[in-house]
Amino acid sequence: MTLTSQDRREFIIKLSSWSALMSTGTVLSACGGGDDARADFLYGVASGDPLSDRVVLWTHAKFPGDNRDVTLNYEVATDNAFINRVSSGVVVASASSNFTAKVDATGLQAGQSYFYRFMAGAISSPVGKTRTLPSSTVTEVKFAVFSCSNYPDGNFHVYGEAVKSDAQYAIHLGDYIYEHANANPAVAGRAHLPNREVGSVPGTALDDYRTRHAQYKSDPHLKVLHASMPMIAVWDDHESANDGNKDGAQAHQDAAEGTWAARKTAAIQAWHEWMPVRTGSDKSVIYRSFNFGSILSLHMLDTRLIGRESQVTFAELLNPATQAAAQNTLFSPTRQILGSIQQAWLLGQIGASNAIWQVLGQQVLMARMEFPLTALQALNAPSSDPVAVAAGVQSITDYIVAKNTPPASRTPVQVALMNTAVNPKLGYNLDAWDGYPVAREILLAQVLAANKKLVTLAGDTHNAWHSDLTLKGLLSGSQADVKVGEEFAAPAVTSNGLEYYFPTLQPSQIKQIFEGVVDDLNWMDPSRRGYLKMSFTQTAATGEWVFINSVKNTSYTVDAPTASETRTYRLSPAPV
Repeated sequence: MTLTSQDRREFIIKLSSWSALMSTGTVLSACGGGDDARADFLYGVASGDPLSDRVVLWTHAKFPGDNRDVTLNYEVATDNAFINRVSSGVVVASASSNFTAKVDATGLQAGQSYFYRFMAGAISSPVGKTRTLPSSTVTEVKFAVFSCSNYPDGNFHVYGEAVKSDAQYAIHLGDYIYEHANANPAVAGRAHLPNREVGSVPGTALDDYRTRHAQYKSDPHLKVLHASMPMIAVWDDHESANDGNKDGAQAHQDAAEGTWAARKTAAIQAWHEWMPVRTGSDKSVIYRSFNFGSILSLHMLDTRLIGRESQVTFAELLNPATQAAAQNTLFSPTRQILGSIQQAWLLGQIGASNAIWQVLGQQVLMARMEFPLTALQALNAPSSDPVAVAAGVQSITDYIVAKNTPPASRTPVQVALMNTAVNPKLGYNLDAWDGYPVAREILLAQVLAANKKLVTLAGDTHNAWHSDLTLKGLLSGSQADVKVGEEFAAPAVTSNGLEYYFPTLQPSQIKQIFEGVVDDLNWMDPSRRGYLKMSFTQTAATGEWVFINSVKNTSYTVDAPTASETRTYRLSPAPV
């Protein structure tokens, strides 16, 4: 069925009111205790991982003060009065799953909207709305893309704003929760629970991660988003620990916090319990594909925990004592970010797909964010006093001027600045694909050889980016750049961006630096929170960034869009 914009608004208003009543416990329920006790649906409902004939439905149900299992009936209908029910069944919320319950509702039709609910006896959960994947005849697909939602950093207004859009599906690229302590939140009343780093105390990790997920699911804006459209999600590092990889994390110390394997296992279990994702026999495997008719295949990846080798640091690269070993590691031909099994799977999926667009939903920037060494040193100056900052800005300005000066007119100093043998380039963020340059080169070369049109979606950085994906000939020795695709990166829902890390610079200066220095970067926004709306047709992939003016206040406005905040990747020639 198709909802008009007025229907959508009325539905959301009713849903918000119903969710508010449920959370305050004022909905009518059976009297007494024992078997007549009312089960609470405190965290609403959610759906996710849609296919053409099914979708995962999720909820949390518990009898207050009672750890008995809650037997639930689920119903899916084409109408919100549930007169025309098309799928139903029974699922149990038990202590073993932290009283979460999810089920694959089958027997649905492609490209259709449905309403769903869970029933505990006569008590109903809030009503949710979901959608299956379209058939091959679809002409346009629209996503709301999110990343980096740190609860203490601000209100989740961005989630609520996306509900008002015409997006059909939500994509979350990770950092859905944060493991930080955050005892002093930027917004009153949003301190993290528990009040410590999640998973940092041996033996408490699973309970901690469950508590943190529950806190995030209690947010009213997130409740409404989940109840309004299906979500396709992957984790990044903060669902476990900062800058994680398969063998450890920057924010994890085995001696004080127990083994990384135990902490990672607990984080993965809680994520599967609390997210509307399809869980397989191996919970560590979350890479999977979704086919949206003939327009696009969406391949959701894990660049974080399944195959990533440990990161190389700038300290190792700049220290003469460790520099050679660090460079050998960085440019190793076998170094992995996806892992060989996941990469082989991905290339198989891309090769088998007949869709026009091959879209990678993944956590970190794949596009090159390469800075010359002089600029990196300026950006990472040990002192932040005005004199040092001014010197750093001048150093970067000198490089940009040299870059834009015709080679024949450059001074000797400018020639040296542009000489990569003297002033080599390094990725600005070695936790991204820039830290795994050969793995990126291999992947892009194979996508190019398959003659596929590539779009990558990325998060993690807290800022918005639009870049070209170029093959640099790292393996072949070629000096020519070949464009393989484009990357659209989502800003954070709440997490602080570059304006926080460079407090002495104005956002306009940060923007000028990155756009002036980075060759493959087309556009970026350094300071605002929001989401990315992606639209795909047979001829174009369009990213529209939607920004709001504040996540710190209870009210907000949407910033008026500018022409540069909508970027389109057009096929040339268009498919017949």
